Amino acid sequence: MEFEGRVKALFNGYAKIDKIPVNIAKGLAEAKITPQDLTNPIAFQLAFSRLYDALLKVVESGSEPSYIAEVRFKDSLGNEVVMAVDLGKEMPAFTSNVVRAKITVELFEE
Repeated sequence: MEFEGRVKALFNGYAKIDKIPVNIAKGLAEAKITPQDLTNPIAFQLAFSRLYDALLKVVESGSEPSYIAEVRFKDSLGNEVVMAVDLGKEMPAFTSNVVRAKITVELFEE
């Protein structure tokens, strides 16, 4: 659909809600392992060291629990897309921890 120079796409998927320490999730997201980190033992050791340092920093700083929704859906080409949505410190009023998700993508020029 096109509206005044905007294009919208709607996707359906599902989300699994879980309570996790937010600092751990954010800390580990910053320390990523890339394919280049697996090319040789030294590169792997350096990547493992980065993960270990990130985890230690998070454990030392303490953590606040938060509810996170792991949202999964398939894009227009059939690829699975996974993303996280921080829902805050309170569990949303759902009867289950697995819910449906509607994802809207809007493309426009600024």
